[in-house]
Amino acid sequence: MSVQTSGQLPRHTIELPTLTGVSAVFMWSTTVGLYRGISEAFGAVGGSALIFTVSAVIAVLCTGPSAFSALSKRYLIIGGGLFITYETALALAIGYATTRQQALEVGTVNYLWPSFTIALAVWLGYQRADWRMIPGLLLSLTGILWVSSGDRGISFTHIIHNIGTNPVAYGLALIAATAWPVYTIITRAISEGKNGVPVFLTLTAIVLWIKYFSTSQPPLHFNFNGAIMVLTFGVLTTLAYSAWNYGVMHGNLTLMATASYFSPVLSVLMTSLLLHMMPGHTFWLGSLLVTAGSLICWLSTHQTSVAT
Repeated sequence: MSVQTSGQLPRHTIELPTLTGVSAVFMWSTTVGLYRGISEAFGAVGGSALIFTVSAVIAVLCTGPSAFSALSKRYLIIGGGLFITYETALALAIGYATTRQQALEVGTVNYLWPSFTIALAVWLGYQRADWRMIPGLLLSLTGILWVSSGDRGISFTHIIHNIGTNPVAYGLALIAATAWPVYTIITRAISEGKNGVPVFLTLTAIVLWIKYFSTSQPPLHFNFNGAIMVLTFGVLTTLAYSAWNYGVMHGNLTLMATASYFSPVLSVLMTSLLLHMMPGHTFWLGSLLVTAGSLICWLSTHQTSVAT
C-alpha cells in the first residue's frame, strides 16, 4: 500500500481534505475548557463517560448503519486501543487537575502531540525535513512552555513543582500526547479508508462507564449548564474526529500536524473564556512563538511517498 502525504500537487498547495482535517484543530480548541467545566459538574469519570456517550450516539446517528461496518481486526484492536488510551488519558488528566490553572497546564502538556507527530512522521520516513525543523520545533515547544507557565515566563521550578503535586494528571497528559501521534500514523497505514470513529467513541464510552461503576465515584445529579456543555462537546467531538480522520486518510498529514501548533494558543484563549480566566501578557508572547515555530516547521518539510 502506498502512503502519500498530499498527492502530486505542489508542495504548499492545500487541498480540501487537508482543510477539513485542520478544521478539527479549531473545534478541539474548546476541549480543555469544556472537559474541565463538565468534570466540575459531573466528576472526572462520570463527566467523561457522559461526553463520549453523547458523542457516540451522535456519531452513529450521523453515520447510519455503516458506522459498524466491518473494520479490519488490526485497525479495530490497534487503532481502537490507541484512540481509547488517548481519550481516557486526556479526559481524566484534566478532570484530576486540582485547579483550573493546573487543568490549563495539563492541557498544554497534551499539545506536545503535534511535535511528536511530525517527529514520528520524519523518523518513519513518511516525510522529509531540512535543518529548519529543529529550530521550528524548539521554538514551538518554547512557546508551549511559556503559555503553560502563566505570567511567570518560563518557570521550570513552577512546572516541576506542579508535576510533583499531581503526577497522575501530568502523567496521563503525557500518555495522551504520545498516544495520539501513533494513532494518527497508524490510522493512515491500516484503516483501509474506513472511518472507525463511531466505533471507537462507543468503546471509549463503555470503558469509562465500566470505570465509573467499578470504582468509587460521586453520584451523577442533573446540572443544566453541565448538560448543555455535554451536548455541545458531544457534537464538536463527533465533527472534529470525523474531520481529522478524513484529513489523515486523504490530506497532507504534516501540514495538519503543523497547523495543530496553533492548538495551544486557541485552547488557552477558549479555556480562558469558558472558565473566566484572563491570560496575561506572556500568553501573547507564547502565541507568537508557537505561530512562528509552526510556520518554520511547515517550510522545513518536503513531500515524499513511502511504500508500506
